Amino acid sequence: MGVFVFLPLVLPLTAWPVARLAEQHLHPRTATWLLSAAAGVFALCSTLCLALLVVVGTAQLPGNPLPDGWSDPEVRAAVPYDEVAGKAAIAALVLVLGSCARAVWRHRGVRVRARRALEGLPAGPVAVLPDGVPYAYALPGRRPRIVVSSGMLAGLTAAERRALFAHERSHLARRHHRFLLAVQLAARANPFLRPLRTAVSYTTERWADEEAAQAVGSRRTVALAIGRAALVSAGTPGVGHAGLAGFGGSAGLARTGGFAGLAGFAAAGPVPRRVAALLAPAPAGRVWPPVFTAVGLAAWGAAAGTAASALSSANSAVTLFFILHAATAL
Repeated sequence: MGVFVFLPLVLPLTAWPVARLAEQHLHPRTATWLLSAAAGVFALCSTLCLALLVVVGTAQLPGNPLPDGWSDPEVRAAVPYDEVAGKAAIAALVLVLGSCARAVWRHRGVRVRARRALEGLPAGPVAVLPDGVPYAYALPGRRPRIVVSSGMLAGLTAAERRALFAHERSHLARRHHRFLLAVQLAARANPFLRPLRTAVSYTTERWADEEAAQAVGSRRTVALAIGRAALVSAGTPGVGHAGLAGFGGSAGLARTGGFAGLAGFAAAGPVPRRVAALLAPAPAGRVWPPVFTAVGLAAWGAAAGTAASALSSANSAVTLFFILHAATAL
């Protein structure tokens, strides 16, 4: 396997340039798909290579249940610095699996608590909570719903309310929570993928913004709604979860016991950028950016890194399989 087994652990660095450029120059739908797919492949490949290193490392431990031949010098020679790398990979893989399991558990928990908070309210696609704190979010599931507080509705005009509901319907229809959860897990599998998680959190909001603008027929109305929601939500504390997407920030899930990471309509950081994007012409809907542009070169660089990661992990897996097969007594 040689050094190829280590490459998928660091190749996510090749996606850093496109993570930022895609936010600025690609249609948010294209950017979301591109970054989510790249993050998923990078995460799977790096986790696979960790697992391969764990096999070699575990075979060195006394009393392990693996065949004795798997600890032969010929097998260990397939991994550079096998003594250190193999045992370090055991701890790293345990941390990765534990972190991902914790994220899935908390994702499920916040959705359960959010649904419990709606018990007793009339059934329907929209749930209005009698709460003066302004918030709104999309709650996915078998019966997806838009949850909005009376405080948020009171702060918006009729046209801005239509923009709010169009934005949240887009989150539900396009299943943005799946993209958010996927990149959340990818970033936990490999910390080098955190910039992609941040970028996808923004592009899913921009995607919903663009679809809301089409639905209400006015980009300016959606921009005004975002700005007004940010103003009425200013200073409101709250927590949320990356598996839910929201209009008015994360305060709405404070009562359901969520945690930081809710994609909010009026979250403090990206609001000026989202408003500026809506006041500019609509982005082109091309599937892939032009080659001889900064974002095009960055996209091809990320694609090359993704392909190299997949090939490296596949080569390492096949090589180790044949080595272990030859070392195993029949």
